[in-house]
Amino acid sequence: MSQKVLLNAKEVNIILHRLACQLIEKHNDFSNTVLIGLQPRGIYLADRIAKILKDDYSVKDIKLGYLDITFYRDDFRRSDKPLEANKTKIDFLVEDKNIVFIDDVLYTGRSIRAALTAVQSFGRPNEIELLTLIDRRFSRHLPIQPDYRGRQVDVINSEKVKVNWEEHDKEDSVYLIDK
Repeated sequence: MSQKVLLNAKEVNIILHRLACQLIEKHNDFSNTVLIGLQPRGIYLADRIAKILKDDYSVKDIKLGYLDITFYRDDFRRSDKPLEANKTKIDFLVEDKNIVFIDDVLYTGRSIRAALTAVQSFGRPNEIELLTLIDRRFSRHLPIQPDYRGRQVDVINSEKVKVNWEEHDKEDSVYLIDK
């Protein structure tokens, strides 16, 4: 199994700031916008983006939530091992809000489809956008594209993209792993 560095910590930081600036350009004061990180690994990116918006760009009152999509996935019954759900934490209304889904890697699009279904339990948003750190563009099973992408990566299906976060994995990096 070999691995190649796609992004180092410095490059990840630059991309996160660019993504935050793109969000500011579109949403301005965030008074009608909420950020929702998709469990499990999208929450690290969502936390980081929210922190950058608050600390570096002085955006006030960022509404940040986490959405578990485990039981909304179309493949959740296909696994032999028992599923462990994560916590959903959405303590604000999504009705008529602009939602930005945040996930680390966009692969087949099935997670985003599940998130679109799951968020309907919380109300009917005005608009939903997608922010992703890595876009595996040639692996899509559904017609889903990110509105904000950190890096587009062309990989074959036998390769895996692994995103590491300082808070969880002790480093900020993105690796391409040949299985």
